[in-house]
Amino acid sequence: ERRFERTAELDPCLPVMHVSWYEADAFARSQGRRLPTEAEWEKAATWDVSAGEKRIHPWGEEEPTAERANLDQSGFGPAAADAYADGASPCGARGMIGDAWEWTASPLEPYPGFEAFPYPEYSEVFFGGPYKVLRGGSWATRSRPARATFRNWDRPQRRQVFTGFRCASDA
Repeated sequence: ERRFERTAELDPCLPVMHVSWYEADAFARSQGRRLPTEAEWEKAATWDVSAGEKRIHPWGEEEPTAERANLDQSGFGPAAADAYADGASPCGARGMIGDAWEWTASPLEPYPGFEAFPYPEYSEVFFGGPYKVLRGGSWATRSRPARATFRNWDRPQRRQVFTGFRCASDA
């Protein structure tokens, strides 16, 4: 693995990063799975079945802290998959905020309840283009925009923005 001009052994506990949407999609399909849709990703990150409501962050309404998510360049890289137990979503998913932006299967289009942040031109002018939606933020993302509803996007061939993925499967 190359990290900032250094070569290091791959750590199997760290999330994969710097993969394109095409690579993420191909891997998921090779495992008999798929990338989650944007709606599935958000539900896994925010839906609290017992309360019957959606949260702002996977852990609740409180702002991100160093105990809940790997943000603000504090770790200068991704954390192990079992880190940040205090940041787990209601369904038990960890690392939904921070570590690596996660590719979804969804194209960048209007989305129910979506509000452009931090300004309208941030994403709306790109609707309908060749872009795929990224969710969750990376270790380099600032805490302020880091919430489960924040949408990022990029061209599917790009891999340099701390991108990773998680797989989904049909029940």
